[in-house]
Amino acid sequence: MSREDVPVVVEHLGVRYGSHVALDDVSLRVPRGAVYALLGRNGAGKSSLVRCLLGQQKPNTGRASLLGLDAWSERASAMARTGVVPEDPDAPPGMTVPRIAAFCARLYRSWDVPGVEARLERFDVPRDVPFGRLSKGQKGLVSLALALGHAPELLILDDPTLGLDAVARKALFEELVGDLADRGTSVLLTTHDLAGVEGIADRVGILREGRLVVDEEMETLKQRHAESASALEEIFLAVTGEGAGGGR
Repeated sequence: MSREDVPVVVEHLGVRYGSHVALDDVSLRVPRGAVYALLGRNGAGKSSLVRCLLGQQKPNTGRASLLGLDAWSERASAMARTGVVPEDPDAPPGMTVPRIAAFCARLYRSWDVPGVEARLERFDVPRDVPFGRLSKGQKGLVSLALALGHAPELLILDDPTLGLDAVARKALFEELVGDLADRGTSVLLTTHDLAGVEGIADRVGILREGRLVVDEEMETLKQRHAESASALEEIFLAVTGEGAGGGR
């Protein structure tokens, strides 16, 4: 299997900030068409790993590749085929959503105008309200609609449901599941919402103090812990030995 057949490849990744080790020899793969949920407590190293994947940070050791392309040295080419939903959605605060969508459409050779419009309609996002005045949930849903606008082969979501209400969380996961069914998009997401992701994740990785201590299929993980834990949140607690909550 070639490197491009595996949309996300992380090999022996190491990140340090002075004497602090944020990531220590982390390796993982996201198979094509799979949903990989990356979990961990605050400070576990998730944000550092995501920044390396998005080419925003060069690792001290190892490498990360997206769709067969080096995330650091070939970032532009990799991002052209990748959709991103950040933890804090960002766009010009004074622009309305239609203007933002029109701007994004000019950046990609292939942009699904009807698809983006349909998603925004389903999300019931106000068309005449500046982005800066939208709610946290509305901003997150707009980011998802835009991230899917160029039919990406890979989608990276950094804690997309953080701060969203139940209605917005439900809409986001339903849209994600629908896109997976329609196109088989590969997904890597970090999340605090263990209950929400349990129903869609194929594979789970758990970071603890910068090391990847779990990396296996969801069903295999649940079977292995069947006698002591039934839900992903319980397994997470057992593995980390701490309270539930996603890590940065």
